[in-house]
Amino acid sequence: MIRVVAKRLLVGVLVMWGAASLIFLIVRVAPGDPVTILLGPDASREQVSELTAKLGLDRPVLTQYLGYLADVARLHFGDSYRFDRPAMAEVFERLPATADLMLASTLIAVLFGLLLGLLAGGRPGGALDRLVTAGTIALQSFPTFWVGIMLILVFALALRLLPSAGAGSPLHLVLPAITLALPFTAIVARLTRTSVAETMGEPYIQTARSKGLTERQVLLGHALRNSLIPVVTIVGLHMGGLMGGAVVVENVFAWPGLGTLVVDAVSNRDYAVVQAATFLIAGIVMVFNLVADLLYSQIDPRIKLDGAA
Repeated sequence: MIRVVAKRLLVGVLVMWGAASLIFLIVRVAPGDPVTILLGPDASREQVSELTAKLGLDRPVLTQYLGYLADVARLHFGDSYRFDRPAMAEVFERLPATADLMLASTLIAVLFGLLLGLLAGGRPGGALDRLVTAGTIALQSFPTFWVGIMLILVFALALRLLPSAGAGSPLHLVLPAITLALPFTAIVARLTRTSVAETMGEPYIQTARSKGLTERQVLLGHALRNSLIPVVTIVGLHMGGLMGGAVVVENVFAWPGLGTLVVDAVSNRDYAVVQAATFLIAGIVMVFNLVADLLYSQIDPRIKLDGAA
């Protein structure tokens, strides 16, 4: 186990180096000049030259890149010129809000997705199966921003049951978490349904039924456990998509997380914040994928992480 984890971490270091290099390249080839944005079009040449030197943008690109990699190794991305503080400190300040949103939406998606998938896969081809399949297709078809706006109109403006935007109480988390969770719930439900439907035809399921177990015991005790591996896989892989969806959802609901921070930083060409936030997001996705891999052997002891039988 330790050897496998060490190997995965080494691969993760290479992945993070690639992510850091890509971030560095993208923010510099994108149109726009942070000096002009900060000082305005009426700034003098002396002011532009002084700020360019202060931001280190007057150095050769290779020198900037090597210095950038040295700073990344220390998790130092420089100071944000908008907030006048270390960029990573600003990112870490926004991280708990995004973590709360992702955790809540993941719990909703996994719980309801597994439930719907079990109900549909337990009787494939039945009325409930067709209803769940149609519903999940619809959930994946609706744009996330549109779903968020509809939820605001219904539950915040019409019924006045929940706040429409901002943060400050658990109620503020409900609408953005549901909005972010709905397409993920559809993915988990469809995958669980397919896996359970295939599992229900296995011989050990018939053996369990012949022992007198109820259908509920068969589903929960046998079919569900053996259907969890693809679900764990998709949850790990979908964390990146969830982070991307959080950017849209946070801006719709004015949620003070990484999503709104990144959008503001991109708009204002705040290099340091964009690099710090994107690097952290890449690291979070990598960690989730590693955890998903480690869970495989816990769910099914027959699976060996090193590929052995």
